[in-house]
Amino acid sequence: MIAKPAPSRSARRQARAAADTSSPQYKWIVLSNTTLGVLMATINGSIMLIALPDIFRGIGIDPLQPGNTSLLLWLIMGYLVVTAVLVVSFGRMGDIYGRVRMYNAGFAVFSVFSVLLSVTWMHGTAAALWLILMRVAQGVGGAMLMANSNAIITDAFPADQRGLALGLNQVAGIAGSFMGLVLGGLLAPVEWRLVFLVSVPFGVFGTFWAYWKLHDTGIRRPARLDWWGNLTFAVGLISVLVGITYGIQPYRGHTMGWTNPVVLAALIGGVAVLVVFGIVETRVAEPMFRMSLFRIRAFTAGNLASLLSGMGRGGLMFILIIWLQGIWLPRHGYGFEQTPLWAGIYMLPLTVGFLVAGPVSGWLSDRFGARPFATGGMLVAAGSFVLLALLPVDFHYGTFAAILLLNGIGMGLFASPNRAGIMNSLPADQRGVGGGMSTTFQNSAMVLSIGVFFSLMILGLASSLPHALSSGLVAQGVSAADADRLAALPPVSVLFASLLGYNPLQTLLGPAALAHLPAGHAAYLTGRGFFPALISGPFSTGLTTAFGFAIVACLIAAVASWLRGGKYVHTDLPTAADVSAAPGAPEPVAAHVTTARPGPVVVASAPPPAAPVATRAGPLDGRPRPAPEAALGAYTLVVTAPGYRPALYAMTADGNRPSAAVDAGPRTNGRITGLVYGAAPDSPLPGAALRAVGPRGTVLAYALTGDDGRFQLPGLPHGLSPAPTDEAPRSPRGVQARPDGAALHLKLDGTRS
Repeated sequence: MIAKPAPSRSARRQARAAADTSSPQYKWIVLSNTTLGVLMATINGSIMLIALPDIFRGIGIDPLQPGNTSLLLWLIMGYLVVTAVLVVSFGRMGDIYGRVRMYNAGFAVFSVFSVLLSVTWMHGTAAALWLILMRVAQGVGGAMLMANSNAIITDAFPADQRGLALGLNQVAGIAGSFMGLVLGGLLAPVEWRLVFLVSVPFGVFGTFWAYWKLHDTGIRRPARLDWWGNLTFAVGLISVLVGITYGIQPYRGHTMGWTNPVVLAALIGGVAVLVVFGIVETRVAEPMFRMSLFRIRAFTAGNLASLLSGMGRGGLMFILIIWLQGIWLPRHGYGFEQTPLWAGIYMLPLTVGFLVAGPVSGWLSDRFGARPFATGGMLVAAGSFVLLALLPVDFHYGTFAAILLLNGIGMGLFASPNRAGIMNSLPADQRGVGGGMSTTFQNSAMVLSIGVFFSLMILGLASSLPHALSSGLVAQGVSAADADRLAALPPVSVLFASLLGYNPLQTLLGPAALAHLPAGHAAYLTGRGFFPALISGPFSTGLTTAFGFAIVACLIAAVASWLRGGKYVHTDLPTAADVSAAPGAPEPVAAHVTTARPGPVVVASAPPPAAPVATRAGPLDGRPRPAPEAALGAYTLVVTAPGYRPALYAMTADGNRPSAAVDAGPRTNGRITGLVYGAAPDSPLPGAALRAVGPRGTVLAYALTGDDGRFQLPGLPHGLSPAPTDEAPRSPRGVQARPDGAALHLKLDGTRS
């Protein structure tokens, strides 16, 4: 008796992958895991906004001191900048090395640096620099997660369910940015390190869960990394985003730094490097940034709409936080130290709107396309910004909550169909880089929006705040010197004081100036009424300007969204890297043949043993061609669909030779037409994949069923002659295509989930 060798670790993983991916529940496991990853990444993008006062108190830094302003900004913006820069690179690496592999590494990297953020042992500037560096490294993990999650979902779900799946994932990501506000307000007062530690259990769980349960079912195309493209893109985009970050800081006697030579050099130089990047990408064989994807109208219009939507929405969070923390909450009885938590709570209607509209619009877009819902969502969002602009600074909360809900519904209506429309438009082997490009537009829009919104707010405040501060303080007994000192402070200091939930005048005046005032005057100046009333007028001016920009951005986004065209799902043709079987394909289950008319193709009564599906020749002259087969006279028809067990048929091509003499080599002039049914009777199955596989595992033809379940499988053997396996296929001169293929009606076993 001969003992069989134990299966290798790779073989065991392939067997487990086959069992997992053939399960109807697999796509929901994918959605659950990727939603957890994106939710964790976006929560961490906003959780620090509310926790910053406690973090700075914990490390012993006053962020409002002029020298510390840049530390404050980089703690806020560093994570956003690094994710915006790296998502395309990691998406491209996912296309090359495996999306699940990159995604899983993102979970691990994110978790490690979350721990390192919480173990800060230093104080002062050194501690702040440590936090910034660890935050940037955490952003690397976040970029890995965000770059590949949408592509993994698109690989796992059929085209008629992607809108719902991507919608749920997208809404979770947007909702996470608002959930972070509440979590930061709850955890930071207890212990600021909890702000970073809260994601560690989820990150560790997600890492092991993704490693065990997620598998690369997408198409991998081996290629070299585009190092020059990566370098020029990173340098250019970082320069632009750094320029924007420092542009909203004061410079010498100016309220902002847009005239700072360093800022101008960063902006102009960054744009110039990005132009060089564009030239590089048109010259290299395997570019990082696929410029050719912009020839797809649905991709281009969807990303333009996403960029404009992000610019309209991105700065909204900051403006609403300042509005609530600096003015409304103090005027309604909340202490300044309480405002960070309550600002997050009072903004929950915005999250509710996202959660309600996102999945519904995603599901509807699967049936009717992205255009009506994405366009309508932007129009609704523009209307909500009009209502916010008309709202008085001291509003009634019920009205405010209703407008926030409307804004969330509009953004939710837009986000899910738009992302589904973008991902559906991509070729299967470009989903990683295409999804990364889309996320880059979205994350860059956030940084651009913060720069634009802050600039508009500062311009509005600069025109009237100095006089209001000076006259108001002098009227309460503050010395003219102290009043002029505060009036001369850049408006960004007042905005940051409000954003951080500090008692603004107590912080800005300082204990020495307050000690010279009568107790009643000092209490009034530092109370909940004086400062909010003082800045309400100037703030209202800046608010109207900022909302005007958001209205224009949303209206242009609506136009861009409408120009995407009707419902569009990219259908891939087979290439050298396109077609591979699921790892460790399970034992096939025979499909039912309900109708088979006589023709040159004969359906066998039982499927042959499963053969590995691997490609041996790539596209020639831009068109897919089969690899040479030695004496090909039979092939296997493989039928797969998400949620169903795969089925195989043994096919023969007897009596299918042309009369004309032709060159040696396989001929690809036949075709099969037919219909694929799902488990339910008379239920056509859209999105099912059919592959004709030769004896050596070569994919001869490939097709997907349409919305009506029908397919046409071209490129099948029509005239066959022996050919060496190392000879490239030649052009089939003298052979005419014959349209009379066999009509097959196939029914898959399994349960749709």
